[in-house]
Amino acid sequence: MVNPEIFRQYDIRGIVDVDLTNESLYLIGKAFGTFLRRKNMKTVAFGGDARLSTPRYMEHFCEGLLETGCDVIEVGIMATPTLYYSIWKLKTDAGAMITASHNPPEYNGIKLNQGLVSVYGEEIQDILHLIQTNDFEKGEGSYTIDNSIHESYIDYIVKSVTLERSVKCVVDAGNGTGGLYLPEILKRLGCEVKEMFCEVDGTFPNHHPDPTVLKNVQDLVKVMQNGHYEVGLGLDGDADRIGLIDEKGGMIYGDQILNIFARDYLKDNKGQRVVADVKCSKNLFDDITKHGGIPIMYKTGHANIKGYMADNNIKMGGEMSGHMFIGDRYLGFDDAIYACTRIVEIISKSRQAVGEMLADEPKMYNTPEIRFDTVEETKFSHVAKVTQSFKDDGYDVNDIDGVRVTFPDGWGLVRASNTQPVLVMRFEATTEARMLEIQKLFEDRLKQYA
Repeated sequence: MVNPEIFRQYDIRGIVDVDLTNESLYLIGKAFGTFLRRKNMKTVAFGGDARLSTPRYMEHFCEGLLETGCDVIEVGIMATPTLYYSIWKLKTDAGAMITASHNPPEYNGIKLNQGLVSVYGEEIQDILHLIQTNDFEKGEGSYTIDNSIHESYIDYIVKSVTLERSVKCVVDAGNGTGGLYLPEILKRLGCEVKEMFCEVDGTFPNHHPDPTVLKNVQDLVKVMQNGHYEVGLGLDGDADRIGLIDEKGGMIYGDQILNIFARDYLKDNKGQRVVADVKCSKNLFDDITKHGGIPIMYKTGHANIKGYMADNNIKMGGEMSGHMFIGDRYLGFDDAIYACTRIVEIISKSRQAVGEMLADEPKMYNTPEIRFDTVEETKFSHVAKVTQSFKDDGYDVNDIDGVRVTFPDGWGLVRASNTQPVLVMRFEATTEARMLEIQKLFEDRLKQYA
């Protein structure tokens, strides 16, 4: 049997040979195959990242899939967005990727797709239920290998991006699978590229594979501070999240990256919608409006935003976490490799350095995510009580995901984590003192209702 706690909101993830065993991968393969067959789906593109446990996990998961009658096309060791690309390119019904994304090397997991949309939330629990009830379809699927996707993916991106000049770039792939692609793509586009940690190594020997956290990209920051390069590009372990360092070594955060994309997109697409999650800066939402777009605040979570954009035909979106979703001239899924090339394209056409591109926006003071431990069974009810109290008092409330209260000079957020027994808070204002006032207002409410 399997540990039910590995079945998370957006994927299946756990510690190698503790939570995830060969047997559990086999059972998850059978359950996913059953899930698909009962939706009249059959073909699955299948790949994995560079973690040391991935090859054997691929073997056992694939065995389970085949026994349900699914037809599997294995596309190899690759980045998660390359797997997404293979779903589109090969026109399969579904996709599966053995990966633990930006987690430490002792973890592994699985990301599942129906078409280009993630399987998440209740559907992941449905897959768990099939295992718990031993309720599986039976069949005999076919297995083939397609080695063409790697080169096809590179060619597709190179043809979709046009630079006006060569850009001097540094790539820190964090020893993840993005190193197989981004340096080569940038070189084909004519860039000068310095490679850092682009050798694929599932032990991640140089730093934790999450470039959105400043302490993980200190080597990249130091290189950028030397002044020779224009942009530092970071990828997480499976290359679906982007990190960005400017020409002076400063970090550009996820909402700022989306802001740069939104400005560029709205130049030729006035009146279009741009989606961002509830953790993003007020500056972003205000700036989208200022540049002729329609800002939409939506739930945190790459699967949530990707699904919302697909359902509503929206071409630009992103998250504070570094997931960027670009349907403008591209395929709409979260692809940090492609996002890096679009940033480089914007740089090549701009007279401004990266660190200057948002210099005209108001100075804002904000907190990082503040995590408040709570109880799994009551975390959502606590947030619901706080939400209602703000509504009763006449505040400007957005409750799409927890409660975000907007003030003329800032905002505050509290939401329940979808993956842990914690409440997540974030605050922002035009002054540090005001930011702390908003934070205290929220903390007082939490003490009252939680």
